[in-house]
Amino acid sequence: MIRFYFHPTPNPAKVALLLEEAGLPYEVVPVDTSKGEQHLPAFRAINPNGKVPAIVDTDGPGGKEARVFDSTAILIYLAEKTGQFLGAPEDRPELLSWLLFIASGLGPFSGQAVHFQYAAPEGLDYAVNRYRREAERHYQVLDDHLKGRNTIVGDGYTIADISAWGWLDRASRVLKGEEDPLAAFPNLKRLFETVDARPAVARARAVGKDHAFKKISDEETKRALYPSNYPPTA
Repeated sequence: MIRFYFHPTPNPAKVALLLEEAGLPYEVVPVDTSKGEQHLPAFRAINPNGKVPAIVDTDGPGGKEARVFDSTAILIYLAEKTGQFLGAPEDRPELLSWLLFIASGLGPFSGQAVHFQYAAPEGLDYAVNRYRREAERHYQVLDDHLKGRNTIVGDGYTIADISAWGWLDRASRVLKGEEDPLAAFPNLKRLFETVDARPAVARARAVGKDHAFKKISDEETKRALYPSNYPPTA
């Protein structure tokens, strides 16, 4: 059984999709990051970095319980555990390269673009421009790679496509103000729409819907999500 520590944001969404695609049994454990639950000692014992997603596999290597944190690590772990969505062995170098491109580039710059366009104080025009343009640049790199290709790696659907889907699903927030945010990236748009049409996506989108996650952005939320902006408490 997989215990899946979840909040409805892009990186947990990737793991939800893989769990549904792979047909693995799992239990959702809600972590309301707007309430600061990611900072509780019980969760920090699972992910010392205090971020979702994380999983605990009660039947890990050697039959022992195993924790895995960071969405990319979880995707690789679960794909290897099930032997699914890894592509052919000769695809491994490309798979790792694109997974880490998303993990270290497209994802973080998209997240910062959203933060500075929606959550940061007004007047930080340099930061808004910096992260928005870098998000667009990463979109373009992947769009160029996808010319003449149906998937990111090899000839089939892999965890690289799942990983990209998680953030492309938020393109309207990353590229704030665009009526059709992926219009300038037709190959990315095609990939996103192809993945989004898979039956497992609807099931993944339903994950956590039965939990009332906090949606109000108040002082508690800001302190929970951006603790480095505040002085440490005694």
